[in-house]
Amino acid sequence: MFTEKRLTEAYNNAKEMFYDDYSRIVFMSDAHRGDGSVSDEFLRSRNLFVHALKEYYESEYTFVEVGDGEELLEYSEFEHIKNAHTDVYGLIKKFYDKDRYIRIFGNHDIFLKKQKYVEKNYYINYDEYSEEYFDFLKGIDPLESLVLKHRQTSQEIFVLHGHQGDAPNDQFWFFTMLSLKYFWRFLHRFGIRNPASPIKNVSKRHKIERNYSKWIKKNRRMLICGHTHRFKFPKNRAVPYFNTGCGIYPSSITALELSEGMIRLVRWKEKVNDDGLLYIKRETMRGPEPVELFDIRKPKEVVEYLAKLKIQRTKKSREERAAFREEKM
Repeated sequence: MFTEKRLTEAYNNAKEMFYDDYSRIVFMSDAHRGDGSVSDEFLRSRNLFVHALKEYYESEYTFVEVGDGEELLEYSEFEHIKNAHTDVYGLIKKFYDKDRYIRIFGNHDIFLKKQKYVEKNYYINYDEYSEEYFDFLKGIDPLESLVLKHRQTSQEIFVLHGHQGDAPNDQFWFFTMLSLKYFWRFLHRFGIRNPASPIKNVSKRHKIERNYSKWIKKNRRMLICGHTHRFKFPKNRAVPYFNTGCGIYPSSITALELSEGMIRLVRWKEKVNDDGLLYIKRETMRGPEPVELFDIRKPKEVVEYLAKLKIQRTKKSREERAAFREEKM
């Protein structure tokens, strides 16, 4: 009951934005950027994250960071996090300056609910080389939740971090912060994980997902979240519950991409070629599928018809672009 109440509150208070089949949006979450010390879990995937962001920026995607971008429960001094990952924040600033960065807060960066904290830490930054302050993400307004609404079909995509209704990470987050900051933070250095976290606790993780699926069925909305670190892409017209996965897998990161009205789950992964050189490859894990397939407000026949039209239009558009490129050559 509490999860349903929290999700409904977040939905009713969500910021509404419009998208269409020309929109390009990438959803990533749970990077847990730390201070660069040995307990900073983001270090092992930082190069993957930077490479992926560069590709998305050049491809004109809007970057929606779906919570827990920073590990503020363990490292309360955001200045140390910024200094440890200047390349990441340089890219985030580029997205923000182009009005293509949307920040949603989760339970590990819940301080972003406080306007004073945001103004102090995110509005300006300090350049240690020039010894000058400069505008960073000035004016940013972190959100708890977002509703993306299609301009033509009115189909909605509800986006939030996913900790809502998870008691230790929602209403009792302060006590969780104390245990992380003064106990588990130091055990992380030796690879020990908190067994109460949904990341490692399978039964708890599945309980969260079941509660979210119930809300989706009742309210008939497609939902994208993070929090559990378990990527999810529904198959065969299952409940439209999507999960971005996370940015701290050992040798990969995952994301959800929305482009041409199609959604897909992708993985950026380190590979080794025949010469023994490392390189980064983007792989499609699920999809692409038309978003219309996940609109459970409409009858099955209507949804499948709209999805079929979308696939035909997309195929024709790609063929026309390919033919145009060949003519130019």
